[in-house]
Amino acid sequence: MNLWNRIRSGLTRTRERIEAQVGALLSRRTIDPADRDRLEEALLLADVGPTMTDSLIDDATKRLRSGASPDLRAALEAAAAAMLSEKTARFEPGPERPWVALLVGVNGVGKTTLAGKLARRFQQDGHPTLLVAADTFRAAAAEQLEVWAGRAGVAVIRAKDGSDPAAVVHDGLSAARSRGMHAVLVDTAGRLQTKGNLMAELEKMSRVCGRVIPGAPHHVLLVLDATLGLNALQQAREFSKAVPVTSLALTKLDGTARGGAVLAIVSELGLPVSVAGIGEGEDDWEPFDAEGFARGLFG
Repeated sequence: MNLWNRIRSGLTRTRERIEAQVGALLSRRTIDPADRDRLEEALLLADVGPTMTDSLIDDATKRLRSGASPDLRAALEAAAAAMLSEKTARFEPGPERPWVALLVGVNGVGKTTLAGKLARRFQQDGHPTLLVAADTFRAAAAEQLEVWAGRAGVAVIRAKDGSDPAAVVHDGLSAARSRGMHAVLVDTAGRLQTKGNLMAELEKMSRVCGRVIPGAPHHVLLVLDATLGLNALQQAREFSKAVPVTSLALTKLDGTARGGAVLAIVSELGLPVSVAGIGEGEDDWEPFDAEGFARGLFG
């Protein structure tokens, strides 16, 4: 299945929720006030959010009036794609050696699994990669990462449960530098964005990265669970205050009826999405494609 079909398949529940409300409207070339009300309700149910809903409908309406789009479906797709494309980011090793990335987020969003999948792809692409198990609190977190490291054919640095995560990061980056690694992916513990002490710990890990490898971390990937919809927005706000988030990864896109929240999160935070998780398999992630995502929502 190609990328477009995988994204479309993953967003089936979100798309069906929208179509159930306004499916007949999407083929129209104009919309009246009553149509707009129905469209607003459908987008809000898909967690697009009130501000983004207004912006999306206004943009789509302008495209219809100008003749730039043949119908409402195409106008909404174009409007969504344009907004998502305003800022872009690639999650891939840069020229730094080693290139260091932190994976951050709350508990249960799939950071460890994603770290393993990313490492596998990097290794396959010719970038020797090291995984660092900086989640020293969750039971069996390091073991889980070691399983993924085995699948990916990469090394992993870990410490005893309960060790200082910043010390693990220090040791991992030092090892990566001495071994000539191209990339280091640091799997951090899930933490509630409301826990100040844990967010301070995350800041400390970021500082340690910079002391060992000047300029690191080169990328901070905030992993969000797409099934949470707009509830993920507050998470993203708080993590962005603690560390310089570079881009977003959206996991569980294959099971959400609230995929419209991606538009609201990107719009409010001004952060690009770089990674889309669309399944449970080892290769079930792809670089985010704004146009594909927009077509998956409405097409």
